Amino acid sequence: MPIGLHQATLREVIDRLGSDSEWRKEIGARLQRIYHLAKSTGALDRFLIYGSFVTAKPEPNDVDVVLMMKDQFRTDDLQGDVRILLDHQRATQILGASIFWIRPGMLIGITLDDFVINWQTKRDGTKRGIVEVVET
Repeated sequence: MPIGLHQATLREVIDRLGSDSEWRKEIGARLQRIYHLAKSTGALDRFLIYGSFVTAKPEPNDVDVVLMMKDQFRTDDLQGDVRILLDHQRATQILGASIFWIRPGMLIGITLDDFVINWQTKRDGTKRGIVEVVET
């Protein structure tokens, strides 16, 4: 994945990145479940995918996701499997994904766009590509 923010539908992501091997198909299925759970909240604003799944790596470790929720999103309103999305450790164990989430009101001194730009920087200081899932 080239450096930068790339937009694609969920179908395009699955067709391009989640179909080359059985493992990628499994991770693609996880990604679809996570996306549909997040959408079911009615408060999903942006859905970002990064990490080894969006690279050419034949066997990615997992799928890494950032859920950018609307400010009215309240965790107390969630029921069932949707609650797993908010617990990083449980999401890793149950959904096989590294999931982070944020609301605009949680940011101090930066905008959501700045947050996305910053998220493109890896631990070693190099930049990475990120995919934003968009509706058709």
